[in-house]
Amino acid sequence: MKILAIDDQQLVLLPLQKRLSDLGYTVRIETDANEGISTYNSFNPDLVIVDINMPGVSGLEIVKYIRNSKNADTAVMVLSGNTQDDVITEGFELGINDYMKKPLSLNEISARVKRLIGIPAGNNTVENTNVMIQERCVGVVIPCYNEEERLLSKEFIDYIDENSGYHLCFVNDGSKDKTLEVLNNLQKGREDFITVYDCEKNGGKAEAVRLGMLHMAQKEDLDYIGFLDADLSTDLADFDDLVKTIQTSDFKIVSGSRISRMGANITKESARKIISITINFIIRKILKMDFKDTQCGAKIFSKDVIKIAFGEKFVTQWIFDVEIFKRMSIHFGLKRAKELLCEQPLKRWIHADGSKLSMKDSIKIVMQLGQIAWVYRSKKSNKKSADQTKLKVA
Repeated sequence: MKILAIDDQQLVLLPLQKRLSDLGYTVRIETDANEGISTYNSFNPDLVIVDINMPGVSGLEIVKYIRNSKNADTAVMVLSGNTQDDVITEGFELGINDYMKKPLSLNEISARVKRLIGIPAGNNTVENTNVMIQERCVGVVIPCYNEEERLLSKEFIDYIDENSGYHLCFVNDGSKDKTLEVLNNLQKGREDFITVYDCEKNGGKAEAVRLGMLHMAQKEDLDYIGFLDADLSTDLADFDDLVKTIQTSDFKIVSGSRISRMGANITKESARKIISITINFIIRKILKMDFKDTQCGAKIFSKDVIKIAFGEKFVTQWIFDVEIFKRMSIHFGLKRAKELLCEQPLKRWIHADGSKLSMKDSIKIVMQLGQIAWVYRSKKSNKKSADQTKLKVA
């Protein structure tokens, strides 16, 4: 029994293909709608599973094509994040057999497929799974420098195995230990879900994150891209809460915040906490924004602001987060930038032993903040002059 699945996001299709293949179905997947139509004609599937929102040719157009083809009775299921009543109604009027709304578990999808086209001969018994097919695809950049002993490989693997729609990009920042070897072993067999970006020379966290973000921005099937510390001081479940916020809002950046609050597990060393308060006061003056915590290593970005935030090299190695927010305020204007940025308290943040930033390094940050204030004052003046020139020309 043959199934064709068409969706422009490969991260959605791969776990679906594996699950249905394990059940005994012959499964083909296509990320291009036109290729999907071509495969339909040659493959002659018993069932087509199709997404609605795809570039170029929509899922409903594919449904129309199937219903007007020589195999007009082919079963069609829609698997989509589109929940608009008029779209769903149009789908059924065109003759679809089922409409499944993302997010949805692979268990439910499997049950619906069996109900619709039956069970393959010699059906394989497959245990239920916790994997969910998500309605968005997310890239996560994880900068790594000498993480051979600290990298929590199992936690990363377990998460991507149970949560479809995530692609992890580990950036090796010129590590001197066996970090690159650890990352390559982590990637084996999971190349579709894990990327290893190797920087031969150590350029600092800022440059590692920047290069990783720009690399991931080239992947067309990702909706959002963020970064996270390798020590998982903010865990992946909490990071997913940031994703849910940006997905259901008009924010362009959602930044985690280590604000102590009731019900949250937030720990810091007392000395670091005092320094953080001092530094944060200076940052708020520079940004002219009431940020409680700019330096949390967990942030998620809408793809359309990646170039604005990461297109140019950062002035500093550690407090590049401040530069990101400064770039947003220069590009959009302070008032609009405030509307596009969200600071979201984390449920959990634990200071991890072995952090690379020492107390002595923290003192240097104050000088770097002065450097940021000076450099971006010039950038703002240059942009203002350029805008005035454009107005005169117009």
